Amino acid sequence: MKIVLLWSDVLVFLLVLSLCLFFYKLRQDPQIRQRWSQVFASRLGMVTFTVIATYVAVALLDSMHFRRALDAPPGLAAQEVFYDNKVTSVLDIMLDGMGERFERTYSAPFALRSFEKQNMKDERGRDIRDFPALRHAGTHLAQADDKWPDVARKSARALLWGLLLSALWLAPQWLLLRGSPRPWRASWAVQAAVLCAAVWLVSISRHYHVLGTDLGGADVAYQSIKGVRTGVLLGTLATLIMLPIAVTLGVMAGYFKGWVDDLVQYLYTTLSSIPGILLIAASVLLFQVYIDLNPDFFSIGMEKADARFIALCFILGVTSWSTLCRLIRAETLKISQLGYVQAAHAFGVSHLRILGRHILPNVVHIILITFVLDFSALVLAEAVLSYIGVGIDPSMGSWGNMINGARSELSREPAVWWTLSGAFIFMFVLVLAANLFSDLVRDAFDPRTSTRRSPL
Repeated sequence: MKIVLLWSDVLVFLLVLSLCLFFYKLRQDPQIRQRWSQVFASRLGMVTFTVIATYVAVALLDSMHFRRALDAPPGLAAQEVFYDNKVTSVLDIMLDGMGERFERTYSAPFALRSFEKQNMKDERGRDIRDFPALRHAGTHLAQADDKWPDVARKSARALLWGLLLSALWLAPQWLLLRGSPRPWRASWAVQAAVLCAAVWLVSISRHYHVLGTDLGGADVAYQSIKGVRTGVLLGTLATLIMLPIAVTLGVMAGYFKGWVDDLVQYLYTTLSSIPGILLIAASVLLFQVYIDLNPDFFSIGMEKADARFIALCFILGVTSWSTLCRLIRAETLKISQLGYVQAAHAFGVSHLRILGRHILPNVVHIILITFVLDFSALVLAEAVLSYIGVGIDPSMGSWGNMINGARSELSREPAVWWTLSGAFIFMFVLVLAANLFSDLVRDAFDPRTSTRRSPL
């Protein structure tokens, strides 16, 4: 096989490394460590963090790409190796070929026949119109009535294997953390549920389409899982691009005031006056024109989709910093008038040292809260952009693309509801976990919340 390293893969690895370094640094600051301990002191904090960590782990597995080696055509030298144009990830291997079981068109969840009638021939060779049997669902059954008993038997067997795998996975954690004051049992319960659900899904998907198939016959459950990487990366990278711009301009405007403040206010007021969707759509379309005019820069189709994805992250980050900039400017204006900052000025402390020691540490709570909240908003923004046709490339797994493809199918009779439901379930769980986690972070880091909770 041949390793394929996309730019977005590099960013995923850097993201995971940054998170590891971030939590390592927390152990060196007692005050920050105490605040984060408040976040993880509740069952809700452990559950939501475990859910988010699960999504990040799926994104990491889906970012390890490679191309399989093909058999050499006859007549060519055996030393020359040819590789498949299709890019495969480690997640695809773990899903046991779920994305390679295609049907002709729509099929409902756990269905044995297609959702639409087609022209067929009966046993006598006569032309009829009926629902054809699916090629990768229920082919092992002797008759259709055996479907649900078979699903029950396979589900019970898969759940037993899932419980065994959970026990092997959680046993070392229990030995290491059994004396910890944090509610690890809540996290262990979520981990066990995720492992059991994963084993069940992979096992059942060998014989049935759990969430049905879409118009092209692709498995909806597989597409929903592949959208995890896009959602996590888009929300995180766009926020990380936005943060340095917002923090730098906001702190400079609030601290130096004068013409610097006027210039920064002019910038974010002008940016806020432009309709965000139109600005993002125009930027994405301009970059798409650049990709189309320079096809030699991309050796495979996956690289084109990845370039458009990186461009969308950058555009979303550059166009969404104005709100955080306003908040940090206002907070910096207040902090710069406090007594200890004025005393530092009187003693001749440099501006750079005041910004690093007194201003930035006191706006960290705003940055953390906004980071988690904007992450959820940007995940939802990707769905909106894909819905209007300027989001992620169609060849790339995306919840927005799934919603866009399902919008016209809800009006038909009977409605094709499972494509929208698959994207909704995975997006809902991620956004809900991020929002609940952001509430806990706000309660722990916001000084006003801490003041209200402190005894008089």
